[in-house]
Amino acid sequence: MTSPILVTGGTGTLGGHVLPLLRRAGREVRVLSRHARESADGVEYVACDLLARDGDRALGAALEGVETVLHLAGGPKGDDIATRNLVRAAAAAGVRHFVYISVIGADRVPLGYFRSKLGAERAVAESGLPWTTLRAAQFHDLVLKAVRTMAKMPVVPVPGGIRMQPVDAREVAARLVELALGEPAGLVPDLAGPAVHSMGELARGYLRARGKRRPMLPVRLPGKVGRAYRAAENLSLEGASFGTRTWEEFLAEHAGTVPGGKRSAGGVGSTPGETGM
Repeated sequence: MTSPILVTGGTGTLGGHVLPLLRRAGREVRVLSRHARESADGVEYVACDLLARDGDRALGAALEGVETVLHLAGGPKGDDIATRNLVRAAAAAGVRHFVYISVIGADRVPLGYFRSKLGAERAVAESGLPWTTLRAAQFHDLVLKAVRTMAKMPVVPVPGGIRMQPVDAREVAARLVELALGEPAGLVPDLAGPAVHSMGELARGYLRARGKRRPMLPVRLPGKVGRAYRAAENLSLEGASFGTRTWEEFLAEHAGTVPGGKRSAGGVGSTPGETGM
C-alpha cells in the first residue's frame, strides 16, 4: 500500500484539478484545509491553518505516514511564513519529496506577492528535504477575473507594456501530479501558456467573447514594478515548457455567448474555487 500524499490548497482552483488526477493514479490523498470537512471520494481532510501559532499538533498529525507533500496553498501574503512552517514539520516527519508551485518571475518582479513566493522557494530549497519546485504563469482563471473586472467600467483601463502568458490550470495540475509521482528534481523548467498577449489583447478577446464593446484607455504602470513588467520579467521565453490550451479556447468555454446573447454552458462565473495565482 502506498503512503498518502498530503496536498495543501486542495480546495482551490488548482487543487480541484490535482485531486482527481491523484485519485485516478491510485494514490490516497490527504488535504490540509483551514476548515474542517468530511472525507469523501477517497480524500481525507485535515483541519489546520499553516499560519496559526498552535497549528503544530494538527500539522504533525496530518503528516503522519506521508512521504510526499504537494504544496499548492497560496495567498496575497504570508506564503513564505506558511511554507517555512510546513517544511519544518515535513522534515521532522521524514517526508521524502516536497513539491511546490511558484510563479514565473518570483526572483525578478518587485511585488510583495512575488517576494513572498521567492521566500517560500528558498524555504523549500534550504529545508534539507528532497524537493521539486515548478514556476508557472498566471492561470487563465486569474486573467479572466482581472479582465472581467476591468470590463465592468465604461472605459476599460489597459496597463500599457504589460504582457502575459496565461496557462491553463488543468495543464499545470497535470504537470504537478507528474512531478509529485516522480523523483525530486529541484527547480524544473517553467510552465507557461502557448502565447504571449498584451493586456489590451486579453481584454479585447474577453469583450468579443461576451459580445460587448468598450472604449479602452492606455495607462502607464509607474515605478520599479512598471519597469519590470515592461522588461518582460514576468515572462519565460526561453528554456520553458509550454501548455497547449489557448486563451481563446478558455474564453470559448468560460466567457462565450450563443445566438440571442445568452451565455454558453460554462459561462462567466462558472469556475468555482480560487484562482491560486
